[in-house]
Amino acid sequence: MIWDGNHNISSKMRNFKQNGFEQMQPKGKKALKERVKPNVHPRNRYQGKYNFIALVKEVPELENHLTINDRGMQTISFFDPKAVLLLNKALLAQYYNIKSWEIPTGYLCPPVPGRADYIHHIADVLAKSNLELIPRGEEVKVLDVGVGANGIYSIISALEYGWSVVGCDIDKRALEAFSSTIEKDEDLTELVSLRYQANPKRIFSGIVHLEDRFDVTICNPPFHASAEEANKGTLRKLRSLKKSNEKKVIRNFEGVSNELWCDGGELKFITQMIEESKAVSTQCFWFTTLVSKQSNVRAIHKLLKKANAEKVETISMGQGNKTSRIMAWTFLSKDQRQTWRANHWG
Repeated sequence: MIWDGNHNISSKMRNFKQNGFEQMQPKGKKALKERVKPNVHPRNRYQGKYNFIALVKEVPELENHLTINDRGMQTISFFDPKAVLLLNKALLAQYYNIKSWEIPTGYLCPPVPGRADYIHHIADVLAKSNLELIPRGEEVKVLDVGVGANGIYSIISALEYGWSVVGCDIDKRALEAFSSTIEKDEDLTELVSLRYQANPKRIFSGIVHLEDRFDVTICNPPFHASAEEANKGTLRKLRSLKKSNEKKVIRNFEGVSNELWCDGGELKFITQMIEESKAVSTQCFWFTTLVSKQSNVRAIHKLLKKANAEKVETISMGQGNKTSRIMAWTFLSKDQRQTWRANHWG
């Protein structure tokens, strides 16, 4: 399913566009404070507590998993994979009108609000290169590296900003699962296409074709170096959530091996990404990736300097007690960036 670029933005995207171009977040001391202690992005549709009344209307089965917490409020058990899956299914239905979304058992089911934050920050990165205005519409091209069976990054990119997305993955089953979601939604069918990465040791090679021009790439790399490390990380998370005696691994968001870990972990994956990005340096404006481990940031900056990246951005993001960051880089000179803006977003 390859998007041919001849479709117009549907009514759903036109409704999103009626709000106009958003200005960037405040600068100066206030912005610095927000970077130090990041919170939910102001454009994120999820701002606060879950509205379980509305969510149950979207996915009635979710009601069977509702409980009452110590403060007398409705919630779910985030240790129950089924409950988490239904919650995210309901969120996609409530906020993005995705009525048919299923993922195979065992695949990653990440929280929709966190994924939405990444995309909104990416929109801000593009705005910085476009006179503080977010470029919208199908002329904006996005490459979603490791799209997965859930495809949430691609869904939000397409339905929030009307961007055209190419999702790629090394897992054929994951692509087949997300393809089923795409085919059942008219807007996604127009804006999202999928490509199979036949070489699991490559990222951009074989995926970025000679005729391609991407405004931005997005990626949530596997950050563990082994299955054992992934299991230990899950146990640490369980204990931090006041399950101090937990000894058995129960992943609330599941995840097959290539989603959770790879040889060398997050740093090695991003190192490979930086190396391959040089080969397609003029075919993409911004390369970006999520970086989960703060300890990797300095090494990544050194790698980008060695690769002669023209401009590098580090964006802090976080929800609740979790903090992560996005690394973004471009090889385009100032003049090349201005030309790109005029030709692609003008």
